Amino acid sequence: MTIVWPDWIRINDNLRDLTPYGAPQVDVPNRLNTNENPYSLNSEIQKSIVSSIASHVENLNRYPDRDATKLRSSLAQFVNRQAGTNVDLKNIWAANGSNEILQSIALAFQGDALGFEPSYSMHPLISRAVGKKWHSIPRKTDFTIDIDSALNSIKKVRPGLIFITTPNNPTGGITDLDSISRIALAAREINAIVIVDEAYAEFSSQPSAVTLIEKFPHLIVSRTMSKAFAFAGVRLGYLIADPIIVDAMHLIRLPYHLSSLTQAAAISALENQELLLSDVKKIIESRHHLAKTLSDIGLIVMPSDANFLLVGGFSSEPQEIWKALVDQGILIRDVGIPGYLRITIGTESENQKLVSALKKLS
Repeated sequence: MTIVWPDWIRINDNLRDLTPYGAPQVDVPNRLNTNENPYSLNSEIQKSIVSSIASHVENLNRYPDRDATKLRSSLAQFVNRQAGTNVDLKNIWAANGSNEILQSIALAFQGDALGFEPSYSMHPLISRAVGKKWHSIPRKTDFTIDIDSALNSIKKVRPGLIFITTPNNPTGGITDLDSISRIALAAREINAIVIVDEAYAEFSSQPSAVTLIEKFPHLIVSRTMSKAFAFAGVRLGYLIADPIIVDAMHLIRLPYHLSSLTQAAAISALENQELLLSDVKKIIESRHHLAKTLSDIGLIVMPSDANFLLVGGFSSEPQEIWKALVDQGILIRDVGIPGYLRITIGTESENQKLVSALKKLS
């Protein structure tokens, strides 16, 4: 709901008709609405993180490493291991969640912003909040990007920033590297920055756009530790880009924006990445199983390379289904796409409860 601002608040005009981002926070046993990793950190990893944090408590009177040098080096090693690249800390920037990464990019570079919707709702919100005009290019009916339409729109609009989310949130599908390359070529013609939001990359079998950065230095890949690493409560996002992009981040970042404790926790998680990422395989297997089960009961399930499913074909209006599930202690997400709801992959128990509830409602 849009806020009605009193006359005595001289709020910026670009904020006046915006609404805050946020999923409903309802206290229910089964929360499948915010794409969190459903598995808690195991006790071994918890002890490692606590020990790492404890080692920094004595020096909390001192500011943290403002450039997060050790953390960025650890992130570079992780990226190289996952994507087969050869980046180092000069290619990495870290922040308080990928949303701060996205906001920093929007603050640093000129021009309006363009994206392909439906997609991550923070892209237009951040763009407009910093004073940019947002150009929404509709996806096809299967929620993929119409590349010819995209290229025409880029040539016509001439934005400064172009957002691509892959796997796409909230639909789950991917944009392949050839399509991203074609968009990047068009962006280069108008000196635009391409931001590839890969928040769910670890759940996908597709190669990362990180492999395109050497060819396209105007391309930025945004990542997060919230999903695959089960680190949503820590708030750690990062980007991979040409070093000159990272230099721009240094200009607009707030001083000491990543606490010593955040950095210590993230470094410890990266040291335990094999254990942490072992749950990703379970989530992918659960995604396949849940997709088949929901299809078997007559629902429409969109292909997904993420840790969630976009589901339609309900017997009642999605809002009614959403409310009926909440009444049964299950919270999923109404993402504003007519006829569809988004379901985060949960534990086996949570998934079974969801399926049982949907069978009763169909």
